[in-house]
Parts: sequence; C-alpha cells; structure tokens
Amino acid sequence: MQTNGTTQQHNGETVDMPSVSQQNGSCEATLNGDTVDRSSPQKTMSRSDLDIIRLIGQHLRGLGLNHTADELIAESGCTLEHPAAAKFRSHIMSGDWLKADEDLDDLISLVEKSDSILEMRFLILEQKYLEMLEDGHVLEALHCLRHELTPLKYNTERVHELSSFMMCSNPEDLHEMAEWSGKGHDTRQRLIEKLQAFLPPSVMLPPRRLMTLLNQAVELQKEKCPYHNTKSTNTLEDVSLLLDHVCSKEQFPCQTVQVLNDHCDDVWFLRFSPDGSMLATGSKDGTLIVWDVDKDSGSVKHKRTFENHSYGVSYIAWSPDCTYIIACGPDDCSELWLWNVLTGELKVKMSQSPEDSLTSASWHNDGRKFVTGGVRGQFYQCDLDGNVLDSWEGVRVQCLGCQIDGKLVYAADTHFRIRGYNFDELTDCHLIQESHPIMSFTLNESGRLCLLNIASQGVHLWDLKDRVLVRKFQGVSQGTYAIHSCFGGLNQDFVASGSEDNKVYIWHIRREMPIAVLEGHSRTVNCVHWNPKVPSMLASASDDGTVRVWGPRLSTNSKPGPNSCCIESGRSTPV
Repeated sequence: MQTNGTTQQHNGETVDMPSVSQQNGSCEATLNGDTVDRSSPQKTMSRSDLDIIRLIGQHLRGLGLNHTADELIAESGCTLEHPAAAKFRSHIMSGDWLKADEDLDDLISLVEKSDSILEMRFLILEQKYLEMLEDGHVLEALHCLRHELTPLKYNTERVHELSSFMMCSNPEDLHEMAEWSGKGHDTRQRLIEKLQAFLPPSVMLPPRRLMTLLNQAVELQKEKCPYHNTKSTNTLEDVSLLLDHVCSKEQFPCQTVQVLNDHCDDVWFLRFSPDGSMLATGSKDGTLIVWDVDKDSGSVKHKRTFENHSYGVSYIAWSPDCTYIIACGPDDCSELWLWNVLTGELKVKMSQSPEDSLTSASWHNDGRKFVTGGVRGQFYQCDLDGNVLDSWEGVRVQCLGCQIDGKLVYAADTHFRIRGYNFDELTDCHLIQESHPIMSFTLNESGRLCLLNIASQGVHLWDLKDRVLVRKFQGVSQGTYAIHSCFGGLNQDFVASGSEDNKVYIWHIRREMPIAVLEGHSRTVNCVHWNPKVPSMLASASDDGTVRVWGPRLSTNSKPGPNSCCIESGRSTPV
C-alpha cells in the first residue's frame, strides 16, 4: 500500500489512500485529510477475512460508494489489488496506451504463464488500433498496425482481419464490421476483463467477483431444492439473499386440474406435442384423440378424434414439426396409421404383412423418416408415404427411440438389452443390458440419459454415453405391464412414471425416493407425460378410462377439489 499522500488506483477509480500508522496498540488512519483515531488495535484477520473484505470493497466501488470503500480499506489495512495492477487498470481506462504497455514490464513477474505478456500486449494494441480508426487517425492506426502489432508475430490471421478495417468509411461501418461497440468505458472495461484472466486473483480481482459467487450459491441452492420448477430471468433479482432458496410445494404439479372422460375403455398412451400446444391420447377403444392445450391455464379441450384403429392405440409418436402423428397398436396389430393432425386426413395406413407386429415408432430429427417395429421381428425405416427404405432382420423390438444426431436408432429387444443401429452404415452396437425385460424406454432432450421401465423392477436411469446405471427410482409398482415414464419439468430435472398401484410417482432426477405421489386414478396408470413447454403441466393415462391433467395447487384461499393432492414428507395424499 502506498501511503503519505500518494494515490492508489482501484477498479478504475483514483483515490487518495489513507496513511495508516500503529503505535502502542492503537491504530490511527488519515483519510482525506481527517485523522481517525482508533484506540483499539486492529484485529488479526485470516486469509478468508481479507478475501471477503476485498470482495466487499470491489462491490462497493462498483456501486459508486467510493468513500465507504475507502473507510473499509483504511480500517482493515487491506488493499483491493496489487499496486502494479491498479496502475495498469488506470492507464487502460484512461486510454494511456504507452504507459499501459510499460506497465506490462512490472507485471511480468506476476503473470502465471510466461507467454501471457505477449497476448496481453496484443489485446492492448488491438484496442488502441480500433480507437485510432474510429477517431479518424488513419495514419497513426496504420503505424500501429505495421510497427507495433505485426512485429509481435502473434495471431497473424487476426492482424490481417484488423487491416481490412482500414476500408471502413465511417465509425458505424467499423463497429459493424469489427463487431465492436466503439471507443469508451464499456469496451475498455471489457478489455480489462480479458487482461485480468492472465493475472492471479491475488493481483487483480476478477470482475464482479462477489456477484459471481452469490449467483453460484443461488444456483446450487436451486439444484438442491427438490421442487424447483419455475423459470427465472434474473438469478439474484428473483430471490432474497437473506434466506436459503426454497420453492413452494404448491407450485409443483400435484393437483388434478382436469379429468378427460372422452374415451370409453382403457387409455393406454398419451403424448404432448413437441411444441406443447396439443395432447394426443390413445385408447383400447380404437380412438386417437387430439386435444388443444391452453398453456396459460393448463387446461385442454377436444380438437379432433381419429377412429377405426381396430386393435386400439397403444403407442403414439409426434413428428418434430407437430404436423403428423403415428398411431401403433398392441402386439397382435400389424398396422400403423400416419395421420395429418392439421387436416385430419389419413396420410398412410402401413401394413407390410399380416404377420407383422408394429407396436412402436420413432421419428428421425429431420421429420422426413421414421422407424417402426415389433416383437415378432419387424424393424423398418420408412418415409412419409410408408415406403420401407431399410429393414433390419432378426431384431424383436420392444421399444424404439432415435438419437438427436440422426445417426443411431435405439431399440430395446426381447434379450433385455438396448442396442444402437445405424441404418446408413449397417452397423450396430451394444449399449445397455438389464436382467429383466425392458417394457419401455425414453430419452431426455440431450439424448444422453435414458429412462427404462423394467418388468418387476421399476424405473431405471442410464447414462448412454458412459453406459452405466445411474439410479434406480424407488416406490413404483411395476409388474409385467408396459408402463411409460418420462423426463420433464424445468430443465428436465424430474422423472415421472405411472404405476400398477394406480398412482403417479414423481422423483427429482438426483434422488431415488419420490418427492410426490399423486392419487386420483382408480386403476393402473399406464403412461405419464410432461408438457415439454409448460414445466407445471403433467398428464396421466389409466386403465380406468380417464386422462388426468395435473397442475399446481390452487391458492390457499381456493377450496381444493375432491381429488386434489398435497405434498407432505415427500408424498402426496388426498385432501
């Protein structure tokens, strides 16, 4: 620390530093000409205490509370950054490029890598060059380019790009071409932030370090919150730093908001459209019903019914653009229906052979092809007209899914495994092996995580990249029925599944025990799906012939309905 009337630069502000002297156990500080007598000795502070003081001081300066920051520095005897770094910051912010370049010599011993000084000098000269061009000092800018930037022999490609900016006829063209906002405090501050990356934090604090730490703390609390399912735009603005982050349980989808009774037999399957605007439900009664979804209220209304699926509808697959929908039947069904949802027309009814069993389907990401198959050994890749483009022999398909990269098709087979198939290269690979039949599976949005419903075992979470079993979720009753689970909620942080005990189970993806158990159905819940665009909206299909739409609990002033649920001790019970 410089004392006795010298000046010290901190975070772009030049301030008169107090002189601090300590004699006979007393500490006396001179601040802006005033002598402050402190009769008690300064407390010996730990390294973490000093770090906290530096963080607070930096934040105070960022708020413009320079006098308060001066008092803190004077009383603690702590400096915000190394004197050489403070001088360097001052010269950068004032645009004194010659002195800033000279300051680099004082920082050589402080940088972590020996070649960092070269890159730092290049960044400074780049800012100098651009500011000269903006000011119309073309000859000076040319001199900087030829005699300062080029001799560095660093990032030659960028030097050539900088030279092209000479052709800009006005500052606006320069800003657009260089993707640079122009001379001023903001661009110089961004330069400081780039340069700071080469210096250890003991020399120069990272920019807005306290806010960064607080943001990290809030994000960690959100990750640990089992019910966090609400989007936020401003990380710190939406929470209080005085309390730990805890989401209200009532904001979680735990209450029946609507019961759909249009089907007259078991409801086997349902799926929200990729854009969340529609819900499709399939039933043993042979109908496929599409519902319009009101994303604001979380309610649905009838849109269109597709009939005459003679074997019933046990599986549904939406095209990526939500234009088409595939309907598959149970094991004894050899037909597949491809409907145009917008017009209500049947685009194609596919049936290769009466001996086929087309029970599952999945779309490629481009929406121009799909795959389908069944347990009798059919495994086809088809176009939109139902023409078989390729087939894979000898695979008894239980369930299908397409990887987002469009290369691999995942298929669960009757050997209790999931394998990846590349139709273009005619190659396959082993991914997952279970000890019991895989009744169904689904992929998360990234395509890395896979959720499996295993006969007599329940719901398992696998990492397809590392090919490891991540978690076995507890509580669900899974026998030999095909139950379909799903990822969902905010950032797909939750997993939901139906159960043979007539309930819907919800887990946080990082926890084995359920955080909510939803009651209301009277028979097995066959399928659950989360609206991909509305984190608080969930739907379930049951053998009781109904579809239930679940949403957040009503306000405490509202009277709960007969099938509403509350979350208590990780479970939901009827109210």
